[in-house]
Amino acid sequence: MNLKLSLGVAANPRTRPILDGTVKPEGIDFIPSVVDVAELFWRQMKFADFDVSEMSVSSLMVMKAHGDEDWVGLPIFTTRRFFHTNTWVRKDAGINTPADLKGKRIGVPEYQQTAALWTRGAFEHEWGVSPREMTFYMERIPTHSHAGATDFKPPPGVTIHFMPPEKSIGSMMAAGEIDVAICYNQKKTLIDRSLVDLANHPDIKPMFADNNVEGARYRNKTGLLPINHGMVIRRSILEKHPWAALNILAAFNEANAIADKQRTEHNEYYFATGIIPPDAAAAVRQPLVHHGVLANRKVLETIATYSFEQGLTPRLMKIEELFAKSTLNQ
Repeated sequence: MNLKLSLGVAANPRTRPILDGTVKPEGIDFIPSVVDVAELFWRQMKFADFDVSEMSVSSLMVMKAHGDEDWVGLPIFTTRRFFHTNTWVRKDAGINTPADLKGKRIGVPEYQQTAALWTRGAFEHEWGVSPREMTFYMERIPTHSHAGATDFKPPPGVTIHFMPPEKSIGSMMAAGEIDVAICYNQKKTLIDRSLVDLANHPDIKPMFADNNVEGARYRNKTGLLPINHGMVIRRSILEKHPWAALNILAAFNEANAIADKQRTEHNEYYFATGIIPPDAAAAVRQPLVHHGVLANRKVLETIATYSFEQGLTPRLMKIEELFAKSTLNQ
């Protein structure tokens, strides 16, 4: 009889083959739930709703650093992005580059979220702006946030204010009460509430004139394609069924290969029509996402360094502390 495990994930091309049953881990039947990731992480950390789920890499490090051993990481990384490019600024705030962020008021959904960690790391390492030189306004309230679930305290020297429930990042940006929005989510969930369309607001502009150009610059310089989410499995399950870690990883690798095949087949039309120029075709055909520790060690070590530098973790976390031992050489 197969092991039955509840699964919480967001739907995207790399998880869909798991969700629709096209790919099944050997010996495991998943009972899937599709959940908005911000809500999912809060539910996992607060209520342990699922046996296996996506998880904020930043929050996983915070939990591990503070002795929470209920969850074991699986090196499955379904979401990546150049997160610092999702930055909006008020036109009247005098901000032309990230170097101008010193002394500014920054709105963020969740200070400890992975996207915000990467964003602050880019601001500091690329433009010399420390988190201690900005003032942060956090939208998620203590009872409905990763921070509340992990008993987060602002790092020394960092000023963080909680927004009142009747306000949001969007409303405060529109009113001129904050200067900058990072990691902006325009949607209402159990823990997020911003609805203002910043992209079409007359007083607001993107930090970068062309996010694609900035993303390419950042990757060419640093070699990083930042990871946002990993996966976790309940430790009590893994102790009884240690084989589950590699079986789940193998299934997500298969799902990842399906997603890449579908993406490449879709792009072949654009290669043939010349919409994608020949000199870009080789790069576009390359797999975009690799799971596993070996292919992602540099990115993982970088985010662990940022977490320690920014005071989210009291020590530099080792990769070996985060993930199931059987997956470390994968």
